[in-house]
Amino acid sequence: MTDPSNEFQIYEPIDPERIEEWEVGEAPAATRHNSPSMWDSLFELPRTMLEMGALGYSWPLLGTAPRGDGHSVFVMPGFMAGDGSTLPLRRFLSRQNLKPISWGLGQNNGSFEQQEALLERFEALLATTSGRISLVGQSLGGVYARLLATHWPERVRQVITLGSPFASPGPDTVNSVVSRLFQYMSGMSTDEMRDQMLALAGPLEVPATAIYSRNDGVVHWTSCVDEKDKHAENVEVLGSHSGMGFNPTVLYVIADRLAQQANGWRPFNRQGCVKGLVFPTPVSNSRSQ
Repeated sequence: MTDPSNEFQIYEPIDPERIEEWEVGEAPAATRHNSPSMWDSLFELPRTMLEMGALGYSWPLLGTAPRGDGHSVFVMPGFMAGDGSTLPLRRFLSRQNLKPISWGLGQNNGSFEQQEALLERFEALLATTSGRISLVGQSLGGVYARLLATHWPERVRQVITLGSPFASPGPDTVNSVVSRLFQYMSGMSTDEMRDQMLALAGPLEVPATAIYSRNDGVVHWTSCVDEKDKHAENVEVLGSHSGMGFNPTVLYVIADRLAQQANGWRPFNRQGCVKGLVFPTPVSNSRSQ
């Protein structure tokens, strides 16, 4: 069996000259309270590699995860990543009797132009797809998933975000290096970044699952959780930020959520001997815990 974790790219290469130009800028001030832990950021890459390796070993076992009903799932990558980064996840969804759709817009650079292209692509997708579509997005891709759900709530079945800082009050909650890179690549000011996030932090009209990790090394976890209500939940996992698309426990949660009946959404059940050990108790209704 082919190991799906061997066939992807996490990030696309960046021109060194552009990096030099970007480094001239000032980093936004961060605080110890709402910035990712220095240690979590330092060990982000090694932890991601461990999660990739764990996916290969657990791939056969994940076949026992709940199976879907064949509906379409639109999958969006994180910042600076493309469809290659979501390949293992999309293969997993296919195996679980779902129809994953790649976002098809190249490297996710966060620009306003790319957001407009995303809206046009999804509108065209709706015209050729019957039924409601589930949305799964990693990091910035999850922010976009909520954006699409606000535009077409009647055509979206549910939203699942993976370490997505949709509730961020500003760039201070993001690793300073990533924050500066985002400002450079997207062309957004810090005010524009804040306004966009705040516009998507409110409750959605569709079921929403926010998957987050307290050990996220890129964004502070409190910016990735939703205000819990009758159709919104938070699911905590153990892992890194960049590795969420490969983390076996994250993939299990995604399969479990997508296997629900279209009009029968229920919160994730973490009860049981094994689940209780694997999945920590999530936050209930606060972004400040």
